[in-house]
Amino acid sequence: MFSYKKAKNVLALTAALSVLCSQSVFAATLELDLEETIQRALLTNPSVKIAEYNRKAAKADYSAAKGARGISISLNHSTGRNGYADPQYNQQLNIWTKGIGNSHSNSITASLPIFTGGELQGQIGQAKANYRSMLSAEEQAYNEMKETATTGYFNMLNATNMKALRQESVDRLQAHLDNVIAQYNVGIVARADVLRSEVELANAQQNYITASNQYDVAEATLNNIIGTPLGTTLLLKDRLQYEPYENDMAYCLAYSEQHRPELKQAEYAIDSAEAALVVARSGHMPKINAVAGNYWGGSDSDGNSNWPGDDNEHWSVGITASMNIFDSGVTWSKIHAAQENLAKAKESQRQIKDNVELEVRTDYLNLREAEKRITTTQVAVASAEEDYHIAVVRYQAGVGTNIDVMDAQEALTQAKTNYYQALYNYNTSKAALNTSMGVGVPVPEPRTFPEPVEDTAAQAADAQSAGSDTAAQTENAASDSAQAPANTADAEQPAAENAASTAAENGNTAAAEQTAE
Repeated sequence: MFSYKKAKNVLALTAALSVLCSQSVFAATLELDLEETIQRALLTNPSVKIAEYNRKAAKADYSAAKGARGISISLNHSTGRNGYADPQYNQQLNIWTKGIGNSHSNSITASLPIFTGGELQGQIGQAKANYRSMLSAEEQAYNEMKETATTGYFNMLNATNMKALRQESVDRLQAHLDNVIAQYNVGIVARADVLRSEVELANAQQNYITASNQYDVAEATLNNIIGTPLGTTLLLKDRLQYEPYENDMAYCLAYSEQHRPELKQAEYAIDSAEAALVVARSGHMPKINAVAGNYWGGSDSDGNSNWPGDDNEHWSVGITASMNIFDSGVTWSKIHAAQENLAKAKESQRQIKDNVELEVRTDYLNLREAEKRITTTQVAVASAEEDYHIAVVRYQAGVGTNIDVMDAQEALTQAKTNYYQALYNYNTSKAALNTSMGVGVPVPEPRTFPEPVEDTAAQAADAQSAGSDTAAQTENAASDSAQAPANTADAEQPAAENAASTAAENGNTAAAEQTAE
């Protein structure tokens, strides 16, 4: 007969031996809280980097567009060799010659646009709107990555809870099986009770294997999000917890109208389309430039060289003007296309506003649903725990059935599963709501983070004591998990508490725009 006590001893021995035998193959470990997880993701994830590069490129394009209003200077030089196809008579030299020689031409010109019919103004407006759009796109990338990192962190916390819960179920069923076997050996219960208990234990063990795998997947996923090696062992400092969300839907909707990056991008898209229309219409307007230049050059033939041609130097200063009279409808077609693009940008803005409102409403309602489920599932957990203990006591007293215990155990596991799921849904819904509202995250300064710590062989000296503690830790995992309903501190700050950081970010964005302008 294999008792639960023996199982714990074997578990402890196995843990000690595994530590001793693998002292040179320790996995790297890294402790993380939610804030550091977010910061690591913001500084390392490629999607955020791409948004940053797009913003820098747009800023450079904006600077180039503004620079087109200034003076442009160009220097030109050409060198060639020429001659006559047929000999020509040179009266000065009194000889026939083919005039073979070298020619040189040089010029330096300066040009300043005086009037472009709105073309330069429109191009600058387009570049400015695109730059502002890229600023908002970068803000959006940061917000979305914050949600991704937060959700990944919560996924692992939830996987931790579910793994502990499945282990708790295995422990309860193992203890019950030991009791059933003991009663069967003295003839109190039937063989059927033993078989049913063994089946339920086997099912619970399978569920634990699944939960353990889901934990490993969640850990690898979080490693991928924060840019650490996928095999790194992550030790999370937080727990899935709960604190009431104080903001109502009206506040969330109003906040999103002012801070959602996609709404800003929609406005800048309209600005860009309006500027493009100005550029298109400039095709019918005259172009006037002030120009100045200096030209020199010369040629040599038959050995007579005047390079660099100072004797042929001359200069010019003036104004040039040009105007498109007829281009077969090309300009009108460009104007019509720009008008349609402007109309499309306005419709897109309306669609984006509707989508943002829908997202905020959906995320808010999901959060409230999860909040209600937390309350109800807490009550269900307390009732299921009492019911399970009553069923066990009744069975041990001989007045209850084994099926009653199995059913009560399953009901308790399901009640705790529902609670943890509601807690997880609440926290992830809050993260999604913050994103849909446009609650910003301060752009992190470049920094370095502690690298994962590689365990050393010296730690093997503590292997035996660590192994002896493993069984106790496993046994206490369920009780630690069961305390979760009592811990009511939220891992994610409500939107109202994030307003200061959002304002700071908006201030940085505005400063950047002012600098660019």
